[in-house]
Amino acid sequence: MSKVSLLDACNITTGKKDSNAAVENGLYPFFTCAPEPLKINSFCFDDDVILLAGNNAGANFHCQRYKGKFDAYQRTYVFTAKEGYCLDYVYYSLLINLKHYAKKSQGSQTKFLTLKILADFEIDDVTYLEQLEVSRKLRIIDDKIINNNQIIRNLEEMVITLYNYWFLQFEFPNENGKSYKSSGRKMVWNEELKREIPEGWKARKIVNILNEADKSKVQVNEAKEKGGYPFFTSGNSILSYDEFFVDGFNIFLNTGGNPDIKAYMGKCAYSTDTWCISANEYSYVLYYYLLKLMPQFEQLFFAGSGLKHLQKKALKNKYILLPDIRVLKIFNDSCVSIWKKVANYYIQNQELSSLRDFLLPLLLNGQVTFKENKLWIG
Repeated sequence: MSKVSLLDACNITTGKKDSNAAVENGLYPFFTCAPEPLKINSFCFDDDVILLAGNNAGANFHCQRYKGKFDAYQRTYVFTAKEGYCLDYVYYSLLINLKHYAKKSQGSQTKFLTLKILADFEIDDVTYLEQLEVSRKLRIIDDKIINNNQIIRNLEEMVITLYNYWFLQFEFPNENGKSYKSSGRKMVWNEELKREIPEGWKARKIVNILNEADKSKVQVNEAKEKGGYPFFTSGNSILSYDEFFVDGFNIFLNTGGNPDIKAYMGKCAYSTDTWCISANEYSYVLYYYLLKLMPQFEQLFFAGSGLKHLQKKALKNKYILLPDIRVLKIFNDSCVSIWKKVANYYIQNQELSSLRDFLLPLLLNGQVTFKENKLWIG
């Protein structure tokens, strides 16, 4: 089969911004060499593109699709398709060659891709209609993953809404099923939290109610491409690993990099740059949101050697709210079923990703075709 150079199929440029141009809660995505985009208040691009990380310490060059207004880091490559070429087809061709890029990349500590390395890359020169057909099959799987991620976000927003209503506005149901604060029930001053809280509730130090798991011995770059369990790191993306370290509901805090906190219900693993903690029965879901939505959370990180690091001791000495056991049980029961659904969607996405990665080279090489919506191999 004849080949065509990547430069013949695409226009390739880079962003112009420095990585510190990102702003919190910006209006537009700002693509750097990290798996997830940051935010920025201006845009230099408004197009249908492929984004490829131009450097990475572990030579894991992240590749993704985006359509709309955005800006990009100066070492992020931006691809647009030339006439006669399907951008999705180019994208999937790049995906199966990311390991090839890792081998060809230059640099010692930080690996990087040059335009010459990209120019040497070739894709199969098939007709535009064939490109569309292959891409359409793979896009069905990716669209399902995107849809699942949106469902996960919606489920998490449901819990946050409930948390805000019950534990910030104190409108949880009282013994008679009425909203506590609106029905005039008693509020008392709490000296540790410096605010009024419902009668019978308490403030306790985090160190006294959260359990710390053993420190992980697995580095971020030891993530497995097709691991069977979610693998939590201080990065934005959830990777995978072939063993699990904890089960049940666990909370994961970044110890370096961006201030962030994640949680998962089920078997999973975590890296050396992640602090894994859990709470007692009935309280684990609540304390995840108490930490995640804590107003001072980002203040618990300080800059050191250019990166932010979690001050674990300061966090452990923070006071958080402890509701009475009746409210705790009701909230927990309401949230557990939601978190089980979230875990199921994570697992489904891993299975879909594995299926896509299996079909990707077979479809691109013509070893797999679809006839009357049935899979044919041969």
